[in-house]
Amino acid sequence: MAAHSEVKASPNMPNHLETATFEGKNKVLGFWLFLGAETVLFACLFGTYLALRHQSLGGPEGSELFDLKLVALATAILLTSSLTSVLAMLAMNQLKLKTMQLWLGITVLLGASFLGLEIYEFIHYVHEGHTFMSSAFGSSFYALVGTHGAHVTFGIVWISTLMIQAARRGINTETAPKLFVSSLYWHFIDVVWVFIFSLVYLLGKVG
Repeated sequence: MAAHSEVKASPNMPNHLETATFEGKNKVLGFWLFLGAETVLFACLFGTYLALRHQSLGGPEGSELFDLKLVALATAILLTSSLTSVLAMLAMNQLKLKTMQLWLGITVLLGASFLGLEIYEFIHYVHEGHTFMSSAFGSSFYALVGTHGAHVTFGIVWISTLMIQAARRGINTETAPKLFVSSLYWHFIDVVWVFIFSLVYLLGKVG
């Protein structure tokens, strides 16, 4: 049976459905630990990139390759998707299923737009001779930025799957923790991108 588009709040309904049950609290806590491990992963990738970013073997360097206008547009799109994710979680805790689905859908579309720009960027770099195998700079760049792109792709698929589940089951103490941790994940990859924009593109362009 399809879930109702809007669920009426009960006076006894908790303000934060994602932590209303012991299982929900454990899911959120466990996911924070997972994000800690992800932070270590990206820290290693950032360290490798910063150590190798000048090892271009005579090929193009970041100052020649990077188009800050394109990257700034991609950054604005991804940061906007973080805002729409927040609005989706606010709607979730107000038990507004339709509104939550709308904001989640916009989040997915913005994430897909970001990926489209990143793919376009990578194709341009390959035509300029900047490939994964061209130099240590190329390998470290694509390992870092490509890993982030893979995380964005996973986030899009994950959120889309949860939207389908929420449409079938509604907003409750079972679906809310899943939706909440997916939002945490999305904010995490947005924060990682801010560091990529700063340490890879801005530093590369001026360095």
